[in-house]
Amino acid sequence: MTTAARSLLGFSIPLVIALMGASCGGGSTVPPPTPVPGVALSSLTVTSKSFANRSTIPVEYTCDGADKSPQLTWSAPPEGTKSLAIVVEDPDMPSGAFVHWLAFNLAPETTSIAEGVDPASLGARVGINDLKNVRYAGPCPPHHELHRFVFRVFAVDTVLDLNDGADRAALYAAMMRHVLGEGFFVASFSR
Repeated sequence: MTTAARSLLGFSIPLVIALMGASCGGGSTVPPPTPVPGVALSSLTVTSKSFANRSTIPVEYTCDGADKSPQLTWSAPPEGTKSLAIVVEDPDMPSGAFVHWLAFNLAPETTSIAEGVDPASLGARVGINDLKNVRYAGPCPPHHELHRFVFRVFAVDTVLDLNDGADRAALYAAMMRHVLGEGFFVASFSR
């Protein structure tokens, strides 16, 4: 994939990772997960039937609507993938990136998740979001502010030794040097 193709809304993947490394509550940083040493990072194509890349998120997927998780689809992960992780964050919060959804240890043959489905029903683990829930928390930016929401999928070379309720810092630490591929798409919402 070309550099231009890996850029979104003027941000390169490393910059998006850096922006999203800040955690809610004081702007402290959470190191982003890094690839397996010596392995070229594969690109995953991430899409949704619920809304398109660079579009506006419909209200039903937000705190003002049904607050249901969107449908997600991604391309086949690279060879050697043992599990997948989903991370949804709002990088536009002044206090740092706000975590809306963490799911990990999805089976490597999984290439989509249906609308409103709890990943635990697929055998995955669900991490804690910044609202302190172990579920999807839809976009809910302050009124009259347009925020971007980044939907990321990681292909990981191991099953992560984490339990339900792990936070982003624990997830990223567990994925460090285990990422084989990643992809993302961005959509926005304002209230």
